[in-house]
Amino acid sequence: MNIITKHRTWVAAFTAVATTVAAYGEERPAYQNLRYEERGEAYRTLEPETILGRAKFISPARDGDVFLSMGGQARLRWESWENFNFNPAQDDDFLLLRLRGHADLHAGEAFRVFLEGKYATSGDRDLPGGRRTLDVDEFDVQNAFVDLQTAPGDWEVVLRLGRQELSYGAQRLVSPLDWSNTRRTWDGMRAIMKNKAWRMDAFLTRPATVEKYDFNEPDDNQTFYGVYTAHKSEDGKAGYDLYLLGLNRDDLPPGDEERVTTGARGYGVCPISGIDVETEAAWQFGDSGDKSIEAWFAAVQAGYTIADVSCKPRVQLGYDYASGDSNPEDGTVETFHQLFPLGHAYLGYIDVLGRQNVTDFSQSLSFWPVAGEVQIRVDHHVFHRAETSDAVYNVGGGILREADAGTSSDVGTEIDVTLTWKAHRHTTFAAGYSRFYAGDFIEQSGPSEDVEFMYASAQFTF
Repeated sequence: MNIITKHRTWVAAFTAVATTVAAYGEERPAYQNLRYEERGEAYRTLEPETILGRAKFISPARDGDVFLSMGGQARLRWESWENFNFNPAQDDDFLLLRLRGHADLHAGEAFRVFLEGKYATSGDRDLPGGRRTLDVDEFDVQNAFVDLQTAPGDWEVVLRLGRQELSYGAQRLVSPLDWSNTRRTWDGMRAIMKNKAWRMDAFLTRPATVEKYDFNEPDDNQTFYGVYTAHKSEDGKAGYDLYLLGLNRDDLPPGDEERVTTGARGYGVCPISGIDVETEAAWQFGDSGDKSIEAWFAAVQAGYTIADVSCKPRVQLGYDYASGDSNPEDGTVETFHQLFPLGHAYLGYIDVLGRQNVTDFSQSLSFWPVAGEVQIRVDHHVFHRAETSDAVYNVGGGILREADAGTSSDVGTEIDVTLTWKAHRHTTFAAGYSRFYAGDFIEQSGPSEDVEFMYASAQFTF
């Protein structure tokens, strides 16, 4: 089957799924990035309107404590690249397809089983890496865990055992990475305590390594653990997070590494100006082989939305800093490690750079030409190396260009234009155009053609 036939088959399959369902009422619960965060019991009193709607709450007795809630998602995305990785010989376009489906079984208030499977594949991708583990993971388990729950006083306490996605704060350091066709997940255990104002998580896990055509297994050479605490105001518009995250990695070239990240995040709206601010910073310490670790990152975003104008225009400024190594020959590792990030949302849609040895000054403008349905957004980034003695790192944390390949700190600039259309509760369409303008360091260190990226996607969720 050639790629054109595959594309047509996927488009037909996606269209068939999307057109089998009429829109539900607009008052129904919103879908979540982590599907296990949804509350199936919310559908108990809602009248199902379609066959798929009946799957949201299945119970022997409508008012019973035993029920099953099911859901799923189909996403189709077309990508087009010119001068991928700044190389004029690397142009391509291809399709990505991802299907997800879950079943959430509750047996009273104390016991729950959540299962989610996925199928992710791509067309013929002729760029470096071919059909990568970011693109392909055919027939695998994304979430499979058991919850043991209790509710002392105003608190809800959950012990979660099994495979589970993790997402914390603004996802700068810990994210399931929804942009990836395969999404991340972890195997392990987590204890959760929460009430209306507080949530405290403690977890011990191993990241699951994607095997494109086999079942994914946990990485025995990595242990990811931590404690994450979040507090929010009564209206949810202000709050702060405190966290400690540990990542142990064995069998690295310098030797075993034990890295601890401790940080804080805060957000809120100034009552006088109406400007909203979100900021986060973290310090890393530990050992990498026979070297000590001293690294850090900081980020701040400030925005203002003109709420009394129909299209609700919004302007936003941001600055991101992640440390680099000022002297690779000494006994200290100063390059920040980005852990398991959602870099796509912060460092440009082309995903050229990771949050390591980088500074990024960003500006954005967005507005809603059709209120609540269509959004247009323009982002601009200015990238530099934090330390010219350190390399430029790609979105996966690997070296994009060696430190001594050039002398400049100027990596380049990027512009992203995106359009999102929320057609209705279940269906979202999106499209975007991005261009990365190579800076002096890229020109000094190798191929330096400007990178162009376009995409269009359709997503159906139930």
